[in-house]
Amino acid sequence: MKVIVDADACPKGVLQACFDMGRKYNIEVWTVASFNHDIESDHHVVVGSDSQEADLKVMNLTEKGDIVVTQDWGLAAMIVGKQARCLSPNGREYRPENIDFLLEERAMKAKYRRSGGRTRGPRKRTVKNDLNFLKVLDEMINEAVEN
Repeated sequence: MKVIVDADACPKGVLQACFDMGRKYNIEVWTVASFNHDIESDHHVVVGSDSQEADLKVMNLTEKGDIVVTQDWGLAAMIVGKQARCLSPNGREYRPENIDFLLEERAMKAKYRRSGGRTRGPRKRTVKNDLNFLKVLDEMINEAVEN
């Protein structure tokens, strides 16, 4: 098992939490980001800045039982399909039973924006988000270690 972080838009606190958990449980943490990002990691993969390059690399690195951190619902759907666990930087686990709803919501919002509508962006990150992420990641790792 390894933790893979889609690091292009990952908050610094989340990235640090992944590194801390990796050290705590002796698990490799892989980061994937375009060459536009400067990330210090033992296992960092640099990709080009073309659309979806980081997502494709994350997909190729992911194996059954891994844990992937991403904000991208489309990538999350593919990760779940590979029988890996996936969570958002806010600590929301993407599961087979909720991913279809999220993808449908994403499609509806995109359609609304294409027709000239405006949607709200993500809320400002809080300490509570960081703590929730850390809690869920710790639980996921513990479950994997126990099995």
